Amino acid sequence: MAKPSSPPTFEAALGELEGIVAAMEAGQMPLQDALDAYKRGTVLLRQCQDTLTAAEEQIRVLDGDSLRPLDGDNSDSPES
Repeated sequence: MAKPSSPPTFEAALGELEGIVAAMEAGQMPLQDALDAYKRGTVLLRQCQDTLTAAEEQIRVLDGDSLRPLDGDNSDSPES
């Protein structure tokens, strides 16, 4: 049996991962299918995480490594 290839884009990987999660949450999969889906999901998750990490690194390079946290920390704001 051929190993499924990774989707060519982040969006395709995320879409497939969302489909797997929905199918598993429905709870109607035979055990072996659920195990196979879980394995595929871990591959897709890793691919999405790697893509996001690479994008974040590109942004850091473009932004001069001055990314700011998005958690509401406004310590750099002039209102202080």
